[in-house]
Amino acid sequence: MDINLLRSIVTVVALLVFIGIVAWAWSSRNKQRFDEAARLPFEQD
Repeated sequence: MDINLLRSIVTVVALLVFIGIVAWAWSSRNKQRFDEAARLPFEQD
């Protein structure tokens, strides 16, 4: 296995991880939790 093949594999894995994170962040299951977290700074005690 030469270095270029290893670099290609790492690049593809990094791209798949990035796409997975984006899909998780935009998933509708997390919308309510993210909306609540976004309102936290504006809530008064």
